[in-house]
Amino acid sequence: MKVTKQTVLIFLLSLSLISMEIIWSRIFSAEYFYTFAFLILSISILGLGLGALTLRMSKRLAAKESYGCLLSLTGLLMLAGPPAVLYLKLDFTQLLNSYQMLLKLMATIIILGSSFFTGGIVLSSIFRKAHVAMPQLYMADLLGAALGVVASVLLMNGIGTDKAAFVIVLPVFIASFLAFTTWFKAIPALLMLSGVILLPRTDQLLVSAQKDRAEVIYQHWDAMARLKVYKYNDEYWGLNIDNAANSPVIAFDGNFNRPDSLRIPFSIPSTYLTSKFDNCRFLSLGAGGGGDVLMALQDGVAEAHAVEVNSHINTMMTSGFLNEFSGNLYNDARVKVVSEDARAYVRRFDNYFDVIYSLSSNSFAALASGSFALAENYLFTTEAFQDYYKALSPNGYLMMEHQFYVPRMVSEVLDALKCEGVENPAAHLAVYHLPTMRRHLILLGKQPLDGATISQAVYETNEENYAFFRQLYPAADSLQANPINQIITNGWEARQAEASTNLSPCTDDRPFTGQLGLMKNLSLEQVKKRLLPYEFQGFPLSMVIVLVIMALVALVVLPLNLLPYFKKNSNLTAAGWLYFFAIGVGFMAIEVVLIQKYTLFIGSSSYTFMTLLFVLLASSGLGSYFSPRFKTSLPFVAIVLWLIADAVLFPFVVAHLGVLSLAWRIIITCLMVAPIGFFMGMPFVKGSAKSGELIDWGFAINGAASVIGSTLVLIPVFLYGFTYGMVMAGAFYLLAYLLIKKTFVAAG
Repeated sequence: MKVTKQTVLIFLLSLSLISMEIIWSRIFSAEYFYTFAFLILSISILGLGLGALTLRMSKRLAAKESYGCLLSLTGLLMLAGPPAVLYLKLDFTQLLNSYQMLLKLMATIIILGSSFFTGGIVLSSIFRKAHVAMPQLYMADLLGAALGVVASVLLMNGIGTDKAAFVIVLPVFIASFLAFTTWFKAIPALLMLSGVILLPRTDQLLVSAQKDRAEVIYQHWDAMARLKVYKYNDEYWGLNIDNAANSPVIAFDGNFNRPDSLRIPFSIPSTYLTSKFDNCRFLSLGAGGGGDVLMALQDGVAEAHAVEVNSHINTMMTSGFLNEFSGNLYNDARVKVVSEDARAYVRRFDNYFDVIYSLSSNSFAALASGSFALAENYLFTTEAFQDYYKALSPNGYLMMEHQFYVPRMVSEVLDALKCEGVENPAAHLAVYHLPTMRRHLILLGKQPLDGATISQAVYETNEENYAFFRQLYPAADSLQANPINQIITNGWEARQAEASTNLSPCTDDRPFTGQLGLMKNLSLEQVKKRLLPYEFQGFPLSMVIVLVIMALVALVVLPLNLLPYFKKNSNLTAAGWLYFFAIGVGFMAIEVVLIQKYTLFIGSSSYTFMTLLFVLLASSGLGSYFSPRFKTSLPFVAIVLWLIADAVLFPFVVAHLGVLSLAWRIIITCLMVAPIGFFMGMPFVKGSAKSGELIDWGFAINGAASVIGSTLVLIPVFLYGFTYGMVMAGAFYLLAYLLIKKTFVAAG
């Protein structure tokens, strides 16, 4: 294989573009909440296809080979993007009742889309002029993207997300340096130097638009989350995650030998439950700043398992910034510190827990998946509660609290117990309301709960405590009409019609517990109100954002891709146009679903994203290179057959291989994903062979379709599950299979 300059340029540009996308996703997920990051980045990525379309429409631009200038401009726009957007101080909550915010949103999209636009011109220009070498060129594109995935995660974890946003521009400037042939090489050299000069000031350039709630005494920003430590006072600090989730950190001197009068109080104590066991084994799901662990040790448990998916938080607690303040808590002999996804740990733990305890154990941040997913975790699905139930000792308890999800979680608990063959699921369940904390609490027993446990598990359920603690199920006569009691006694279906949020149980195939909004709540009056990032009031924010993106692409971008038909040149036939559209939708739909699905198997962390996307893109690159050796129809048949096999085998893999170590789960994922990736790399090359120099137009169509695919697939996934998303993707590849047999180029 001959490595040409064009191949190197594509490789370096793709490496930077996907890295930029991933890093920007992390930045804006932390600053704007992930649903809004999804909106701005999805629309911005359309710039890639619009750049290719501009090349197709401009004879002058197509005739020139000004890669050096365009690459330097791309790098400059990448450097300027995040600081410029944060300077605008865009407030999404005011988006639909402020013309100023709408203008700021438009400016944000233009700023972020500009580097994709210029990069798209370069990629499509090389594809057009060297289309006969498409197997090698497309391989360089995909392999560059694969390496970019790894580079972005490693850089964010190694030097911080803010610095990574500047360092990742380096490959583009190197490409620009190689593209220039004269003294113009000084342009990218000077731009690289400016990036180096700015590097120490990235924390000042990427200033949050949000006002911090207290003095920030520590910050860390990696591929998992943006962490801040707030100092409220000398006795109480707060660990903030992505400006959304919070975890308390309590000052402790390491002394557990205190009289009761000096014990540290906790708002939701588990003392009554842990005291039932002589050698209690306690599990904290999402231990955060260690409050749960401190409570458990103070209550005298024999073992406390602190499970936290964010490894840096555990490092802070064991030997880092929070160690001394927390009294060296995590180095207590009774504490087992676990940096892993909670579901994965529960599945593979070879013993039982007496008490499983969880306070708001979910992260609102997206997976670092570019703009490809409105991501959630798998902690609150029906199968999750089955896992927790099976992990309890014969007389064990699960105590789980949440602000928003409990009505839906109750439906899942009941389904989970039925699946486990429990005769009377409701007898194992109690639910409480803490109105002053605006929280609900579920108590689940491995055995049916007795009256004493129900009334004393947290606080005494009596008139004296009613103002801050009340029992919703089993409900007193005066509280029989409360929604929780109605769901448990009559079923969620009977309550759904009058409920403002979605009560249907979620499963591992549809793990979107936080998608509480219902389309019946969508109205002009609702749209004009302040857009809260959470859906606990019933406004279907995620679905609305998906529909907005799709409408923009369908009404604006796709019609633009029809403009070349008005030029007097050779044109793509309708079959050729639809072919590139179909494979764009299919590729992105599969990518989105695979990232989400394999999060369950590997665990919710940057490892999942990095592993999945690297293997998928790298294997697609190899498929591209070897594409000419395979018959035209084979890749489409292979993709559809793999999708069928995955639907059948994946539940078996999770159930039987999920107990393996992380390393083995990663290896198995690679072996399962590589085959479909290999064949997914072939259709674009096959289409190129039939479209010739019109491949720049095909690339533009493919770019728009990719954004549609990453959003369109979320509709069946949200409503019915990942299996239906895969069916949709398979249908588009079958359509492409039918179209590939037709003529792609019509004479002008």
